[in-house]
Amino acid sequence: MSKTEIDSLTAEFFGAFDNRGGRTPDVARIRRLVLPAGVVVKTGPEFTVLTVEEFIEPRRRLLTEGRLVEFAEWETSERTDIVGDIASRLGEYCKSGILDGEPFEGGGTKTFQFVRTAEGWRIAALAWFDQP
Repeated sequence: MSKTEIDSLTAEFFGAFDNRGGRTPDVARIRRLVLPAGVVVKTGPEFTVLTVEEFIEPRRRLLTEGRLVEFAEWETSERTDIVGDIASRLGEYCKSGILDGEPFEGGGTKTFQFVRTAEGWRIAALAWFDQP
């Protein structure tokens, strides 16, 4: 059951940014998926460590103010290791959209650290690397 729950949580994370077909992205749901003191790290080209709120706000603006439209990202492969109440997931993903009027596609690698809480599995930390 844990793997199924983690699969669902991961899909929900990726789905939070979807604004295809005029959808309103639900980046606020990240607050529910990630622990309040969770850590978000972007490795390159500019190494950045973010709080949950620092991660959410610029993405909310980008996805709702018209600069980035028809955007989606999705996991294409993963490996998940679960031991008791902790789990680690390494996954590849793709993304596509239209940024400032220009179509783009890309992808990268994300790693998630999960913990099981009284409310279920939550993300304690995540880091990502976009392929150049």
